[in-house]
Amino acid sequence: MTPDDETLLRRAIELAARARANGEAPFGSLLAGPGGEVLAEEHNTVLGDRDISAHPELKLARWAARELTPEVAAATTMYTSCQPCGMCAGAIERSGLGRVVYALSNEQLAGLKSGPGWPHVPQEGPALYAEASAPLEGYYR
Repeated sequence: MTPDDETLLRRAIELAARARANGEAPFGSLLAGPGGEVLAEEHNTVLGDRDISAHPELKLARWAARELTPEVAAATTMYTSCQPCGMCAGAIERSGLGRVVYALSNEQLAGLKSGPGWPHVPQEGPALYAEASAPLEGYYR
């Protein structure tokens, strides 16, 4: 990690503190361009927006997919106060961002929480392959 990475990561932490001061969950992220310039900043707005997907990482991934060319997106770095959750990690991958730098790991974050966390939701499958694959045939070729 470079001194510039640390500076931008500290900014993400500042955004997390701002979110908490505004009554939101304390998470913040920013997206830096190839030269280290800040392209966009976000903080968590899950409570205010009443939207469980209003994580800053997801908002930035969506912004990048809309506003950046694939080449520019691939040269960006997301700096975030905590390691992206599974939902956000999937969006980051699909948006084509180049790199993620985070301050706290998911394990470290879990250690700061009290209680059992989110309940496990069982999933079943795969099933009905022939039927489910029919609409997809040829789509990805």
